Amino acid sequence: MTDANAPVELLICTTCRAGQPTDVEGPRPGAQLFDALQGAELPANVTVTPVECFSNCDHGCSITLRGGDARWTYVYGNFTGPEDAELVQDGVTRYAATQDGLVPWRERSVHFRKNCIARIPPLEIPE
Repeated sequence: MTDANAPVELLICTTCRAGQPTDVEGPRPGAQLFDALQGAELPANVTVTPVECFSNCDHGCSITLRGGDARWTYVYGNFTGPEDAELVQDGVTRYAATQDGLVPWRERSVHFRKNCIARIPPLEIPE
């Protein structure tokens, strides 16, 4: 079992258009979400990192929560941009408070319950 204070990464796809037409100029929704989270109050053990493309384009802007060898990793989709910063802040705060990455179902926001794209087991699978 890992320490609940172990490092956690919040990865944000910054290339997704999240339904934007291809001719729209300017920052994409994921890049705007990343920028909005730069000033957010997050747990000290959380690092926010921009990434290019999760190949999950049909599900809007996507994020990944991962932390160490003993936590489950989650990919969530259908975020729309900076207006979702508070929602993501809540989700990553709950995730970071766990030892195994498993936030109880009823403690997750509706968005996190309904938009889980993938749940990936930890490298160290508990017996």
